[in-house]
Amino acid sequence: MIERGALLQKLSRLGPGVRGGGDKVWAALKTRAGASIAGVTLLLLAFVALDYATLPPPLPAYAQVRATWHPSEAWLYDRNGVLIDSARVDFKARRLAWTPLDHVAPVARTTIVGVEDRRFFSHGGVDWLALAGVARDKAKGERARGASTLSMQVAGFLAPDLAAPGQRHFWDKIRQMRAAWALESRWSKEQILEAYLNLAGFRGEAQGIGAAALGLFGKTPDALARDDALLLAALLPDPQADAGTVARRACAVSHEQDCGRFAGEAASMLGPARSLALDPGLAPHLSDRLLTKPGLKVTTTLDRRIQTLAIVALKRQLQGLGGARARDGAVVVIDNASGDVLAYVGGIGGASTAPAVDGANSYRQAGSTLKPFLYAQAIEKGYLTPASILDDSPVQLDTASGLYVPQNYDRGFKGPVSARSALAGSLNVPAVRTLLLVGVDPFRDRLWDTGYRGLVEDGAYYGYSLALGSAEVTLLEQADAYRSLAQGGRWSPLRLTLDAPHTAPRAVTTQQAAWIVADMMADANARAVTFGLDSALHLPFWAAVKTGTSKALRDNWCIGFTQKYTVAVWVGNLEGDSMRAVSGVSGAAPVWRDIMLSLNAEERGAPPPRPAGVEARSITFAGAIEQPRTEYFLAGTGQNHIAFAPDESRRPRITNPVSGSVYAIDPDIPHDRQRLAVDVSGAVTAHRLWLDKTDIGAADSQPEIIAGPGTHRLRLTDVGGRVVDQVMFTIR
Repeated sequence: MIERGALLQKLSRLGPGVRGGGDKVWAALKTRAGASIAGVTLLLLAFVALDYATLPPPLPAYAQVRATWHPSEAWLYDRNGVLIDSARVDFKARRLAWTPLDHVAPVARTTIVGVEDRRFFSHGGVDWLALAGVARDKAKGERARGASTLSMQVAGFLAPDLAAPGQRHFWDKIRQMRAAWALESRWSKEQILEAYLNLAGFRGEAQGIGAAALGLFGKTPDALARDDALLLAALLPDPQADAGTVARRACAVSHEQDCGRFAGEAASMLGPARSLALDPGLAPHLSDRLLTKPGLKVTTTLDRRIQTLAIVALKRQLQGLGGARARDGAVVVIDNASGDVLAYVGGIGGASTAPAVDGANSYRQAGSTLKPFLYAQAIEKGYLTPASILDDSPVQLDTASGLYVPQNYDRGFKGPVSARSALAGSLNVPAVRTLLLVGVDPFRDRLWDTGYRGLVEDGAYYGYSLALGSAEVTLLEQADAYRSLAQGGRWSPLRLTLDAPHTAPRAVTTQQAAWIVADMMADANARAVTFGLDSALHLPFWAAVKTGTSKALRDNWCIGFTQKYTVAVWVGNLEGDSMRAVSGVSGAAPVWRDIMLSLNAEERGAPPPRPAGVEARSITFAGAIEQPRTEYFLAGTGQNHIAFAPDESRRPRITNPVSGSVYAIDPDIPHDRQRLAVDVSGAVTAHRLWLDKTDIGAADSQPEIIAGPGTHRLRLTDVGGRVVDQVMFTIR
């Protein structure tokens, strides 16, 4: 740069006039330099403003995109890693697991790239030739074809504001181009293509080629054919296009003359949504229970083979019963040693009116299925032995809510029966008499300790009906409780997943009592009177089993175990209405039998070894109440001859009327014809009966009384006048 002094010195040599002109030249030069600096500054400011206006947002790295990918599904696997079910957890979009590029059929990759960005592998993020073509088309007034590259579209997927609806301005396009350059500088071409195939929307809510391939074609991405790829490529410009439009686009892309096949394929593809072909749907109720987060992969304890055979057995039985008799059912299969659930069938749909309800985990009335635990407790306490005689005759029990009059299933009574026959034949009155020995609260506590966690009330709430299963239980609870008998009275929680901890079992019932009760339930001869010798409960190998039917035929149960497995089956109607013509042996038992036969086809179950502390005796019954047999007793309680207790050994008591009874006088019948019979039991010789303050005769004379309206007291007195029993009843 020339300084002012040097310039004037050179000009002075030319003369005074020239020197004066030099001052003017310098002033002009100074003005031009200032203008140049200002111009450069303005240019720099404009460049900075342009750079800021078109600055794209920061884009994540490829590894970060992979790490933050969350599918909308979660998956359920069996114990061997085989997929058995899946569930939709996130409903914003339908996404499957991230599909690696090498898991996409090559024809699908090349077809989609050829349609969407044919110079993808040669440009650096922006296809200048395509942009020039767009400019040419616009200049001609023709419809311009899009010039967005795959890199630009991936940038838009990663930063949605780059491709927000309505943002089609020049500056927005420059931002997207700059984002594509930035992406190309950090990602490989393969990574960009893989991200595009996973992030692109294909149809409806299907995002990614994995969801599109399965949802539209029922295929995995590696199984896509050329026509599949053409149809997918035809969807990309407008995923909601109709079948005709998609077919025409596919035809144009294929460059074929005869494209009639595309119309039918497009219509089929865009028809009703397919279920995911890889999802066998074997445990939908368990998947709803365990699959709670998107992308979750849960390995269960289920065995696909056993799960399948349980489904088949239940489906066959429900189809045979017909929806008019019973609509729903559930099955649980347990491995006795580990407590692993090998099959969990909450329902099969079919004629069900509540297919989404999980029958395996729903609380239903237990029916007679609680009786084994009652008898086990009575035997354990020494109150009963399997040979003890129980009276199966009418009984009325006074309770806080009124009279409780238990009935047997067949409305008949067997008279004196052994405890073994009472349990095996599922007799109700003997069970209630056993509960009187054990006590309602102790029995309720025993059931709670055996895993029946639905019994949240005290014993008084359930009353004597607890012996007959008035409490509500789940099929899972039932299976685990019966498994405790198979395990010698030791209970531990079941496992549904392989990562669930193994809990040390705790003793609930003594090993001896558990073994004796299991032997009673396995006795085909003992249950023959009720179920016959050739019922569905009879197997060609050792198995302990118990059926149950709840009040009004709403629930039907069959639960039993062999040496290795416990199988629990429930059949009923989930909406709570009664079944029609379905009993324990015709409803759940056939399913139980089929599953047990399949499980033990190769290795027949053997009876458990008799534990120490249990002795065998050959016994006979007085009066031939039952046939002679070998019976098992707790050590020290064995007997060889069993007899029904004579009246002389029983406590004198009034058996009718029952205390608390209310009787109504019929006005159309003469009053003196309306008599009330009095019944007593026990050794009542020389005993007297008193109605209020009136002696009505000897206790053993079976008197009949006439009483007027009001509350009355009936007393039984011994020879010394001492009251040994009394009841209160009311006449209205």
